[in-house]
Amino acid sequence: MKIVRRIGVPPSARGSSSGATCPDVFELSDGNFAVIGTEATKALDGELPPDAARADYERIVIVSRETLIRAKADIPDA
Repeated sequence: MKIVRRIGVPPSARGSSSGATCPDVFELSDGNFAVIGTEATKALDGELPPDAARADYERIVIVSRETLIRAKADIPDA
């Protein structure tokens, strides 16, 4: 599995002073997506609705609204 491309714009275009360490979204060679976000599993696990669940190997991460909005145009419809 490899990162194929960034979805959206780089962190520097979203105001990151270092241009390197910010939430990000990537498309993978297998068609899935990977995200870099702030770890929030402990804080949000108990807030999940009754019809949502998280496996032990999964984590809840926060990705900023701007990151997803700026990525929207690059997310394929199918």
